[in-house]
Amino acid sequence: MAAVGLAFPWRRLWGAALCSVALILFVPADDARADVPVPPENLLTDRGKGAVSAADRDFVVKVRLAGLWEIPAGEMAQEKSGSSRITQIGRAIADQHIELDKLTRDAAKKLDIKLPNKPNKDQQGWLAEMREADGKDFDDVYIDRLRAAHGKIFPAIATIRTSTRNDTVRKLAQQANQFVMTHLTLLESSGIVDFAALPTAPAPDAAASSAPAQVLSSAAAGSSGVNVPLVIAALAGGSIAGAFATRQLVRNRRPAYRSRRSRYYAG
Repeated sequence: MAAVGLAFPWRRLWGAALCSVALILFVPADDARADVPVPPENLLTDRGKGAVSAADRDFVVKVRLAGLWEIPAGEMAQEKSGSSRITQIGRAIADQHIELDKLTRDAAKKLDIKLPNKPNKDQQGWLAEMREADGKDFDDVYIDRLRAAHGKIFPAIATIRTSTRNDTVRKLAQQANQFVMTHLTLLESSGIVDFAALPTAPAPDAAASSAPAQVLSSAAAGSSGVNVPLVIAALAGGSIAGAFATRQLVRNRRPAYRSRRSRYYAG
């Protein structure tokens, strides 16, 4: 009888406890990181369909030109550099440009775009600089020239990717974008990129950028799907309510418990 009288009615608090646990589980962990998405190429068609603009043709030619000088530049990096890291970067970029060049020639053939077979004047000048340099001087020239070139082509790729009407050009732009981002990362991993000397981005127009900024801020605030302040407030409220309910239950329980204990000792 005493054991029955002392049993606490925890089942009445299960609902509040479960709500608190659920809210805690919805709070993202501090060390959680979202995976960086890789655009799936199999969702893009490549049938040569759609109008090909002058900008599209120029883009395909520029991708071809990039390979015509970056492949021999990477080969020189493997021969002339005294740094194992620069040698690795040169090999990786040259090999990847061989693959990108194949994709470019396939696209040009499909779209009947005539491609050059040698680098342009500027690119020939950069290659000449590399031939004249050795050791650390070569490393500086190689990284500087390639980093500058990739910095210029990167925004051009984005323009074509978002504006072209042709599916083959669209797919090539997406592929080239992946190569260029990889090459930027490889070049910057050398540790000798002079970021302070890079061209400064033009100042945004306040009137034109205010609306997109507000949209991005709203999206970022709601991206996790959890309103953390609201969760904290709910947890605090649940704790106060639970404490109050427990106190009331214990207070209401005492008279019955005392009367049963009196009868127990009296008997």
